[in-house]
Amino acid sequence: MLYIRRMYVKIVGMKKKSRLKPEEREFFSLVSRAVFTNPFTDDRVALDLKITGLPSHVTEGKRIEKLREVVAARVAQLEAKDRAEISRFAGHDLLLVETSFLFDFFHQFLEKFDQFIQEQIDAGNTPLKVSFARDAFGYLKKRGFTNADMRRYFELVFQLRRAYFFIDRSLVGCSAGMKELRRKLWNNVFTHDLNLYNIHLWDRMEDFSTLLLGETGTGKGTAAAAIGRSGFIPYDESKGCFVESFTRTFVSLNLSQFPENLIESELFGHKKGAFTGAVEDYEGIFDRCSPHGSIFLDEIGEVSIPVQIKLLQVLQERDFSPVGSHDMHRFNGRVIAATNRPLRDLRRRGRMRDDFYYRLCSDILTVPPLRERIKQDPAELDDLLTLLVERMLGKSSPEVVDMVRDVIQHKLGKHYPWPGNVRELEQCVRAVLLNQHYEGEKQIQTPDLRTQLVEGIQNGTVEAQRLLAGYCYMLYRRHGTYEAVARRANLDRRTVKKYVDEWKNVNAEG
Repeated sequence: MLYIRRMYVKIVGMKKKSRLKPEEREFFSLVSRAVFTNPFTDDRVALDLKITGLPSHVTEGKRIEKLREVVAARVAQLEAKDRAEISRFAGHDLLLVETSFLFDFFHQFLEKFDQFIQEQIDAGNTPLKVSFARDAFGYLKKRGFTNADMRRYFELVFQLRRAYFFIDRSLVGCSAGMKELRRKLWNNVFTHDLNLYNIHLWDRMEDFSTLLLGETGTGKGTAAAAIGRSGFIPYDESKGCFVESFTRTFVSLNLSQFPENLIESELFGHKKGAFTGAVEDYEGIFDRCSPHGSIFLDEIGEVSIPVQIKLLQVLQERDFSPVGSHDMHRFNGRVIAATNRPLRDLRRRGRMRDDFYYRLCSDILTVPPLRERIKQDPAELDDLLTLLVERMLGKSSPEVVDMVRDVIQHKLGKHYPWPGNVRELEQCVRAVLLNQHYEGEKQIQTPDLRTQLVEGIQNGTVEAQRLLAGYCYMLYRRHGTYEAVARRANLDRRTVKKYVDEWKNVNAEG
């Protein structure tokens, strides 16, 4: 038996290397280029159409299905001639064939990965066994990949599909602004060059911090979650599952919700007895973050300079200590931060240290406001309504979408500015479902209030007490918490609440 195995190995080793024919090389070159091209770009669509020969007006679903059929047929042609194994090729042909086999592998198991992703979402934080792993590894083994490569590519394909799943399904919209955002989010996970990522950076992305900009309600948290749930997760063959559920790889903290004296505890945790009220040990967000995950620090522009200095140390050294402890803890995840305030203004006024900014700005992404998205493409509203209705009802309903759209058109008109952005649109849908009615922001809005206060100052007709009350109320309408207003106005929380309530009562606004 041993002799037969040796003879087999010798025969296989003596097989003559195959060369791709010119037409084959041209085809597999296109497939290889498609593999390394950002799927959220027009270049990728153009490559898919060239590979399949389909017209440009074809739907995305039909394009992907035809792509899978065409590439699978080409691989089958190689297999029919005993050439569908990477050991049969050398040099550049080997690279083209190997990449094309992985492309075929991705599409052969695409639905299974999508189903697994949804099952893991439903299951929560307990890692599920991958029921199709044996078949997936069998495909790769048949194509001549080593055991180490099989596991590595299985992990990579799962990550690729996860990233596409969350970016594509949670950040919908056909406007130019949303297309650009999806393109940049993909690059944020895999860099501009997937090959660069696969060779050098797949396990080193924690040093690439991200800063998300945009108005309140635009979806910065959704964009952050897409990044956080798309990181690399190793596969444990002995257990038949990934070492962690991606539902645990993203944790978020809105910094404006906490008083200044509690922010450090929320970030770094504290030891029992560290301060009055610390009756037990507490894990902060840096301890709760998975080593394969990301933390999202929303309203980063609200933190004080001392907290920024401590955050800077974590970003640079990766070490931190809980409040009241000298023990050093290690943080291995990525940091995603967001603010709705202009960066230039934050830095000019000294509210954000330059060194802190430069440690966060590996990638700066702007989430566009809803009014701008609709202006770029009116169909954006329909895309969002379809998504929101499906989320609320648990299934798609074109009839309900039509009803909501009719109310918006008749009550708000085409040029309504959506000051609350997507968050307001979501509440609009709920209001229409409840009462078939939504008035929008018809009362005094922040810009009108600002104008009123400025005119009062210019004309000398506004009392100092009313000026301060109006300013606090304007900030409260924008940021939603007394704590956030207190930090901006340099007042204590009780004083802010008094002024906000005073403005509401005087102006009869609830």
